[in-house]
Amino acid sequence: MSDADGLPPLRDVLAAHGLNAKKSLGQNFLLDLNLTGRIARTAGPLADVTVLEIGPGPGGLTRALLSEGAAHVVAIERDERCLGALQDISDNYPERLTIVEGDALQLDHKTLVSGPVRVVANLPYNIATPLLTGWLETEPWPPWFKSLTLMFQKEVAERIVAQPGSKAYGRLSILAQWRCRAQKMFDVDRMAFTPPPKVTSSIVHLEPRDQPLAEADIGDLQRVVKAAFGQRRKMVRASLKALPVDPLALCEEAGVESSARAEKLSIEEFAALARAYSSLKRS
Repeated sequence: MSDADGLPPLRDVLAAHGLNAKKSLGQNFLLDLNLTGRIARTAGPLADVTVLEIGPGPGGLTRALLSEGAAHVVAIERDERCLGALQDISDNYPERLTIVEGDALQLDHKTLVSGPVRVVANLPYNIATPLLTGWLETEPWPPWFKSLTLMFQKEVAERIVAQPGSKAYGRLSILAQWRCRAQKMFDVDRMAFTPPPKVTSSIVHLEPRDQPLAEADIGDLQRVVKAAFGQRRKMVRASLKALPVDPLALCEEAGVESSARAEKLSIEEFAALARAYSSLKRS
């Protein structure tokens, strides 16, 4: 029996190609095509864009993206065992799927795609945060992608969208929300995967801001945020001693209360600290 797209059910694909998820590659295969379809629709209109997918595995999400009308999908897959299953999908959707064998952490993604791009991926857990950070650090800004629709462990997803004052709020929250509008869309039960991971997953959708939330040099912002959260339980006048400037002068110039703790500061306040740091380090 075939599914709606004329291709075999994903469990049959796994059996036919002898595919079992490798823990070393952070693989957990998503086999529910109703769920992959929901993820594809969450990404936004696909008809006039190229979709970049990382870690397609046997192609469950790839099939959904194509079925939902993606003009073109570029899928980066490190596991050569999955290439045959992906080629079957390519044959079913002529000239709409490009398969790139390689390590997504080592490739320059923007050179693989053209035109408007949406990144949509069930990211392997072990590379999810480095990939996101790399996309958020893209220069120049606005970036080469229109949106990121990504699956993370729920704990990581909550860090991305966390607000000041929460335990999850930290370096990833600030970088993501400084440059993007970030929203957690829905959770994915662990039993939706083969094999089931030990944790719940979540889909996060990020849309780049035309301009960051507040003016700051990204390098200086990251240095300030890293120092502040390096000792997050301390007041910032203590944690910011890790920087080569006077922390009290830094807080005063930024208009930030020196007795505050990092998790209480807004993104705008961190940007003010970054601007002050830029000024003080030159003086």
